[in-house]
Amino acid sequence: MALRQRLDEVVDRFNILEQRMASGPAADEFVRLSREYAELEPLVRSVSALRDAEKELAGIDEMLRSGDELAELAEAERPTVLRRIESISDEIRVALLPKDEADSKSAILEVRAGTGGQEAALFAGDLFRMYERFASDNGWRVEVMSLSEGDAGGYKEIIAAVRGDSVFARLKWESGVHRVQRVPATESGGRIHTSAATVAVLPEAEEVDIDIPANDIRIDTMRASGAGGQHVNTTDSAVRITHLPTGIVVTSSEKSQHQNRARAMEVLRARLYDMHRREAAESRAADRRTQVGSGDRSERIRTYNFPQGRVTDHRINLTLYKLDEILSGAGLGEVIDALATDHNAKLLAEADA
Repeated sequence: MALRQRLDEVVDRFNILEQRMASGPAADEFVRLSREYAELEPLVRSVSALRDAEKELAGIDEMLRSGDELAELAEAERPTVLRRIESISDEIRVALLPKDEADSKSAILEVRAGTGGQEAALFAGDLFRMYERFASDNGWRVEVMSLSEGDAGGYKEIIAAVRGDSVFARLKWESGVHRVQRVPATESGGRIHTSAATVAVLPEAEEVDIDIPANDIRIDTMRASGAGGQHVNTTDSAVRITHLPTGIVVTSSEKSQHQNRARAMEVLRARLYDMHRREAAESRAADRRTQVGSGDRSERIRTYNFPQGRVTDHRINLTLYKLDEILSGAGLGEVIDALATDHNAKLLAEADA
């Protein structure tokens, strides 16, 4: 009964939004209304489909009770309709789960080489290219904000903004330690090495999300240099911003000091926003945190094994023998979908407990 009432409320709210949008509100109000309308529209479609299926089931049951001459056909159709009702009901239950308020946001992606020296930097480069291709396939834009190249290629560190609809909702599962097992290009003996890179995915924060008082930061400028230490800039264009209350330090070292300051502030806002979200999540659910749910970056989450051509996500014990496809970005969605499905299943189990 409670679910039926909730669905009625959703449909009523959707109809109200439709009427208010049609009444010609101010531009900023229209944007706010249309955003909520777009969020509710898929759920309302599912509710409509559920009600249609339930009406169809009621018609079938009426045929069976009345002994209609089509009763045999109706009886054969009934299991199909029941399965459709169950499937739509599951979709609705997932849609009604509490949403992460950051899911609709763009994201700041940070990839850093971990243990493994030059091979770790090369692997960090492989991971970043995987995310670039995945972003392209999803119609997202990637803007590199800062990078430090590895001595033999790849990246010691690379930070980029990934902009588009619901980027954080998809990429948030990637935060953690990624491990690679392969023969490094720099290894002449042909021995398999294990290296690692860390990935952090932060929701992009706007100024309205995070207020940073001017007296909470210290901004230093320094001499910038290009890739590999070449093209030394003769002006102090690089920017380092220190957030004094937390000690968080962000740097940007492109050629424009104005652009560096803006990019560094963008990364700082994202890190502070992510920190506040994590603190709030921990205080609300300290007794039931999971690696997936918390995005804990302290342990390995995935292994890429080149000799066997497999990728294993340790959070859900998923192993796929599609290493090339996943690293190309084309197969990453399958892993992300599995993680999201597992997470939703746990939330549904908790809701039903």
